[in-house]
Amino acid sequence: MSRYTGPSYRKSRRLGFSILETGKELTRKPAIPGVHGNARSKKLSNYGEQLQEKQKVRFMYGLTEKQFKKTFVEAGKLKGVHGEDLLKLLESRLDNLVYRIGFATTRKGARQLVNHAHVTVNGKKVDVPSYRCKPGDVISIKESDKELAIVKSSLESIHNRVEFVSYDEKKMEGTYLRYPERSELNPEIREALIVEFYNR
Repeated sequence: MSRYTGPSYRKSRRLGFSILETGKELTRKPAIPGVHGNARSKKLSNYGEQLQEKQKVRFMYGLTEKQFKKTFVEAGKLKGVHGEDLLKLLESRLDNLVYRIGFATTRKGARQLVNHAHVTVNGKKVDVPSYRCKPGDVISIKESDKELAIVKSSLESIHNRVEFVSYDEKKMEGTYLRYPERSELNPEIREALIVEFYNR
């Protein structure tokens, strides 16, 4: 299955979950898409709940099914809790960290910045959104692109950052300080259901 490129608001309403993590998608129209809205919704089976949880996280981070399952398998090889390790690996993706630092207002926008070679990691150009960063890596906008209007407006709009990244305003670069704690990530995600889905 290819990566979902449709409207985020519609997908958020379908899942009853804010893919953009702002909550704006569900404020104006909380009902699921369609003429009859929530009247068409049915109680989900156990499998349906597990599938929906997996889709929530997959769409939130913007991965294909193949990428998501590969990350899940890699998380299973780590020594921690499988579901939490999955989220840590997803948070360590370059496109996600570009978003967390504030160079882009959405993960889609962050992926585009990386794809178009505007981003460097430890001073070297990286144009692969799935590139996995390690704690201590320094992420910056390429020197010649630091005046990009879209980057500047994004940085101006950010009010607070997650604690596992830091930002140096003078150098216009962010540092991935450490792997995130589970308590610092979206509390609406039930990662145990994703583990159940793949282990069924």
